[in-house]
Amino acid sequence: MITHRKSNTIHRPHLQIAAMALAAVAFTLTAAGCGDDSGGSAGSAPAPVPSATGDAVSAQGTALGTILVDGQGRTVYEFANDTSSKSTCAAACAANWRFVPAPASLPTSLPGVTGTLGTTTRDGGATQLTVAGHPVYTFVGDSAPGQTNGQGVTLDGGLWTVVSQAGAPVTNPSPVGASTQNPVGPGY
Repeated sequence: MITHRKSNTIHRPHLQIAAMALAAVAFTLTAAGCGDDSGGSAGSAPAPVPSATGDAVSAQGTALGTILVDGQGRTVYEFANDTSSKSTCAAACAANWRFVPAPASLPTSLPGVTGTLGTTTRDGGATQLTVAGHPVYTFVGDSAPGQTNGQGVTLDGGLWTVVSQAGAPVTNPSPVGASTQNPVGPGY
């Protein structure tokens, strides 16, 4: 007579799969907890906090002094080729330097901003914010709030400078370590 003997080893593949999944989840959570959440590289200055008020511009202290930033905390620039209250930045220039739109209801003043606020009408009819009579812009080469990569750059036919809280061009050079390369390539 042939008898079959049952094995003492019980195979439970569903338990093995569950144990491996649990181990993977534990590893992922442990690795996520070990990351650097400082948001910047070592030794860098803290980025300005975007304007909590939603104002068109606000004053922000930086390594260049007190400058203007837009409602998202991005540095504001002026173009040396612009005439008083008239933008000359269009076409390829406008792809690199985005004009700061004027709010529907322009305040007479904003906290920390000492330059006179105004507007100019761009070719095409859009209304652009001016500070101390100068049309203002942000730079596509600034990928995050607080960057000043456009400071002192000659690009798109003229000199670009950060705007002080009074609306004047900041004449300080870029802080050490700031990039002033043309991010869109040669020929502009």
